[in-house]
Amino acid sequence: MTTAITDLYPTRGATETAVPRQDPVVWSPPGAPGPIAPSGMQAYERDGFLAIEELITPDEVAVYRAELERLVTDPAVRADERSIVEPKSQDVRSVFEVHRISEVFAGLVRDERVVGRARQILGSDVYVHQSRINVKPGFGASGFYWHSDFETWHAEDGLPRMRTVSVSIALTENFATNGGLMIMPGSHRTFLGCAGETPKDNYKKSLQMQDAGTPSDGALTAFADRHGIRLFTGGAGSATWFDCNAMHGSGDNITPYPRSNVFIVFNSVENAAQAPFAAPVPRPSFIGARDFTPVR
Repeated sequence: MTTAITDLYPTRGATETAVPRQDPVVWSPPGAPGPIAPSGMQAYERDGFLAIEELITPDEVAVYRAELERLVTDPAVRADERSIVEPKSQDVRSVFEVHRISEVFAGLVRDERVVGRARQILGSDVYVHQSRINVKPGFGASGFYWHSDFETWHAEDGLPRMRTVSVSIALTENFATNGGLMIMPGSHRTFLGCAGETPKDNYKKSLQMQDAGTPSDGALTAFADRHGIRLFTGGAGSATWFDCNAMHGSGDNITPYPRSNVFIVFNSVENAAQAPFAAPVPRPSFIGARDFTPVR
């Protein structure tokens, strides 16, 4: 007999709702060993993110950028369902599951500077819920509208608790003008349940332009008034760790300067995906993993 899972974070109903976070932000005990200093852990718990000026070296950046270019220009990769194409330019926008496609990016996932921070924040072994490279070439690459990742991962992938952390590692310079990551500090402490049912095969549309799971203008205004907005800039090799429920987004890139990054989502092995909480079926495993093997 299967035990029913309590839904702590209802969403995709008739109305938009806001409820306090029911889970810790940092799951490990104070002083737990790991790459993040105590002050960094405190900042992450308070703000919902932690920026690092140089997570990887310039030489390593060159290796990962070369691998990104190889992947996005490979016709076989472009034809794979894991590649998402820009609607207007028909350029590759994202390639998912890169830690399985590429041994180069698989090595980055296993790097202790990366996975060690995830284990320290989540207080357990972790597996990769999602990985991808994002390409924002200049002159018109579209952005990602405001959203909480957890809202989608809960509704469509079945993650029951907020025990998931993402890292965005810059492979190009992040200027204030080329569509950089924006986060509302402290927004991770409130879950915003969005209105509206999840359409069938919603992921096929949402990976190009999000609709279901998008907060209302009124809710976003209230969040921004309360928390403010932080825009992240920094050189290639810098990284931003952020909580799964942080409200974030990015604008279009209309500058000549590209913005590319590798994005890795770590989930606790103690928070494995269940049936979706607000969708007919789970999204494909290359978007929301169903293999919960710990990263070693």
